[in-house]
Amino acid sequence: MVTDRSPGSPADSLPPVAPAALPAALRLTPDDEIRRVRLVRMKRVASAMLVVVAIVYVVARIYEAQHPALGYLRAFAEAAMVGGLADWFAVTALFRHPLGLPIPHTAIVPSRKDRIGTALGNFVQRNFLTREVVQEKLAAMKLGERAAQWLARPENSRRLATAAAHGLSGAVNVMRDEDVQALVDRGIVSRLRAMQAGPLVARAFELLTTGGRHQALLDDALRLAARFLEENEELIRDRIRKESPWWVPGAVEDRLGDKIVSGVEKTLVAVAADPEHPLRQRYDEAVERFVANLRDNPETMARAEQIKLDVLNHPGVAEFSREVWNDVKGRLGTYAARLADDAEREPDQLERWLTGLGHKVLEDPVLAEKVNGWIVELVTYSVEQAREEVARLIASTVAAWDADATSRKIELQIGRDLQFIRINGTLVGGLVGLLLHAASGLMK
Repeated sequence: MVTDRSPGSPADSLPPVAPAALPAALRLTPDDEIRRVRLVRMKRVASAMLVVVAIVYVVARIYEAQHPALGYLRAFAEAAMVGGLADWFAVTALFRHPLGLPIPHTAIVPSRKDRIGTALGNFVQRNFLTREVVQEKLAAMKLGERAAQWLARPENSRRLATAAAHGLSGAVNVMRDEDVQALVDRGIVSRLRAMQAGPLVARAFELLTTGGRHQALLDDALRLAARFLEENEELIRDRIRKESPWWVPGAVEDRLGDKIVSGVEKTLVAVAADPEHPLRQRYDEAVERFVANLRDNPETMARAEQIKLDVLNHPGVAEFSREVWNDVKGRLGTYAARLADDAEREPDQLERWLTGLGHKVLEDPVLAEKVNGWIVELVTYSVEQAREEVARLIASTVAAWDADATSRKIELQIGRDLQFIRINGTLVGGLVGLLLHAASGLMK
């Protein structure tokens, strides 16, 4: 392994930090080790250039009196040393105190880590998490169409259905039955208790009577009554014989039974055939009166409320909710197991629906545009709500990091590029010194 023992290198200047004590973002990775080796090499190149120009300066200074042309080389080397040393100081001061000396305004990254974290959070919030930026990026991505293309492939629909089934099955299995029952009581039963039954039932009857739908129910009731009469005619005759006085002749009883059955049949047929039959009108009036009483009659409203409470207090309600929950849990478990075990099966209804949804979005440009718009609006709204939290999260996360480890991590990311500043400073400084020396010679 290559190590750097030059002053200011990350291997010598940072105290060892136990990897387990660092957050994941600061722990060194294999890529970081590669960056460290490259950084050490670039430091050696920059330092070697500084040493070379220093040697050149000494040699040129010694022999300048014998060879005046070496003055140009000496000026170049002298300025190059100044430029190289200045840039070494600047680069090193970013991450630590040069030569370990507590010079003011050095070790900028570790000493101002918290301020850097706050500035970074604000920068991200104001430049990356704005509505305009997020909307433009999401609109260009067309996430709705991408999702539809993915969903239109049957294998993806199967994966999604399987994942959803396993997720729901796992979720319901970890939930306790007592907690679900309490949730039902709080979320549904308690609301039903607080809700007035009379107006609710009245509204239901109003919806039922809209467009004469209650007359269709009456027609069904008439057909049922006619069937009942036909199937139980002999039972009716027997009942008449049992209820008749002993002295009534059997022929009269039969005649009476014929009249009753025949009269009821004729009435049912007449009501069913005549939309304006008086019985239908009385039926309409009775329904309207019942709805009005549910809304305005205190006695009817109180009776409806008591019926509601009796139903909700009945043990069968709680038992019914438990049975429904157990049935849902069992069905989800069975469905998830079937999806996992039968890989060669035909697509089921949920998978066909998901695949069809993907095709429908792709085939309808208007719908696809709407889906894209919904996704953009949803994500944008979520980002807007969370942008300040993201900035605070960045600032608090950076503030919690170890200062030295943070400095080392940042140096590994950008340190190699910063060494080019040292190299360029050495070369540019030398060229400036050479130009100044030449200019001073011309002005003599």
